[in-house]
Amino acid sequence: MSIEDLQEEVIEEFSAFDDWMDKYQMIIDLGSGQPPLDPAYKTEDNLIDGCQSRVWLHAEMRDGLVHFEADSDAIITKGLIALLIRVLSAHTPQELLASDVHFIDAIGLTQHLSPTRSNGLLSMLKQIKAYALAYSAQ
Repeated sequence: MSIEDLQEEVIEEFSAFDDWMDKYQMIIDLGSGQPPLDPAYKTEDNLIDGCQSRVWLHAEMRDGLVHFEADSDAIITKGLIALLIRVLSAHTPQELLASDVHFIDAIGLTQHLSPTRSNGLLSMLKQIKAYALAYSAQ
């Protein structure tokens, strides 16, 4: 599935809920369903700067696609990174760099997250793009 298709899928799923508490619960559920990150990857190098919570993001290139794994010590943050991984993992570096990640605004996340969480979400996205840029240079 393309990044655009995955974004549309997320937008559709979130549009099923009118109440933001239900949307938060969906984010929490996504985080709960995220497999724990191998402790070997919970290093300072994989820690994302700019997040209030601790968030580790590990990336590796397999068969020309960048795959992401992540974990966080905060359940909402873990759900946010799980959402990003769902949309952005397993794509080429070029697809990641060219992507317009619009689902965050489309589902209303930017309006409903605290400023610190919004900054953290942007930091996660920037780190994903940084990995894509690094892999595209290889």
